[in-house]
Amino acid sequence: MSKLPDRLDKIFSLRESFMRELRDVKPEEYPEWPVDLSQKSSQQHLRDMALRGVEEMFEALQHLKNWKPHRDTELPEFDRDEFLEEVVDAFNYFFSVLVLMGIDADELHASYLNKDKIIRDRLKSKY
Repeated sequence: MSKLPDRLDKIFSLRESFMRELRDVKPEEYPEWPVDLSQKSSQQHLRDMALRGVEEMFEALQHLKNWKPHRDTELPEFDRDEFLEEVVDAFNYFFSVLVLMGIDADELHASYLNKDKIIRDRLKSKY
């Protein structure tokens, strides 16, 4: 697969660079990567990173005030920038998981395309 000279490559590059900088300051924060996925400590670390991403998504969801179907009053205020910032925080943790696993932009892109085909085929076949 050809290298993607695009924004996804840039995101991976920025995330990995940050992870290295953070490891220099706080060595316990990130192990050497790619991690050995057969090791318990590696799996625990990946799980911790993924859960941090989930926590950030929950923080984003806290900005959505009008989702309850039984609520009659609506709160029109919505801080799109704060919502997006929390989503980006979540993505940073999820990208950390990918980097730790040794996954790059090309592999993520290929996997995304494969899964997209699967879900579209499911839709067509009334899965």
